[in-house]
Amino acid sequence: VATKTISGHNMTNIQYLAPATLEEAVSAYSAAAGPARILAGGTDLLVQMRSGLVRPGLIVDIKKIAEVTNIEETADGGFFIGAAVSGAALAKHPRFGKVWPGVLEALNLIGSTQVQGRASLGGNLCNGSPAGDSVPALVAAGAVVTLQGPNGRRELSVEDVPAGPGRTNLASGEIAVGFILPPRPTGSGDAYLRMIPRTEMDIAVVGCGVSLTLEDGVCTAARVGLGAVAPTVLRVDAAAEALVGSRLDDSSLEDAAEACRAACNPIDDKRGTIAYRTKVSGVLLKRAAGIAAERAKGG
Repeated sequence: VATKTISGHNMTNIQYLAPATLEEAVSAYSAAAGPARILAGGTDLLVQMRSGLVRPGLIVDIKKIAEVTNIEETADGGFFIGAAVSGAALAKHPRFGKVWPGVLEALNLIGSTQVQGRASLGGNLCNGSPAGDSVPALVAAGAVVTLQGPNGRRELSVEDVPAGPGRTNLASGEIAVGFILPPRPTGSGDAYLRMIPRTEMDIAVVGCGVSLTLEDGVCTAARVGLGAVAPTVLRVDAAAEALVGSRLDDSSLEDAAEACRAACNPIDDKRGTIAYRTKVSGVLLKRAAGIAAERAKGG
């Protein structure tokens, strides 16, 4: 285990550990006497530390642990993506972006090219932001996160992880290990879209992920994830149900858009009003469903 003490502006007597195994990481993290943080990419953590928002006594760097930095295509055609895999690393995988383009797009909308070399799916989820870009796409994908803590391993659907702004439902001492993405039936596609005030490098005012399957032009399965419109990212089952059984005609898309608008419980802030966020959620649903459908058709 690599260990040292670091100090600096807003960083006094912080112990830094870089364990080689999950067992060591969990042991150190769960036994910390004071505030402890996991370092995956660090694109949220380091900013929060420099601003004084968090002052951990212990940082556990998990990037030296093989499992959390691994990308594996499973025997059934699904994927296991380590929690510390960066967007840049995932983009280089020869198959992932072809199978789950929406998830890859969402992760690689986070920050600049430099940030994408560090930002991870696990960090984006565990930061607890309602506007985390990759989270609605993971929800739409039906992703499950594997967690490991003092009491062993468990799995949790991604939509069950956020508990509120900056909060998650991970138990004390638990670490996100990686994400399981299911195999895709033939005729499946996904997409993620967000609305931001600027052209890039901004926080989503609304984010929408859609994953669906088409058979002979009819939608046979769908999932919808919605971000930045409630205290947590949402799985909008009513929107998915409006799509299933349809040919994604205007009426069905409007029903799904209305379900998204009804699910919204946003705030007014300097980036968007409640009314604006609510309206845009429906607009993005229609557009993302259209892109996912074209991908499902092989377009």
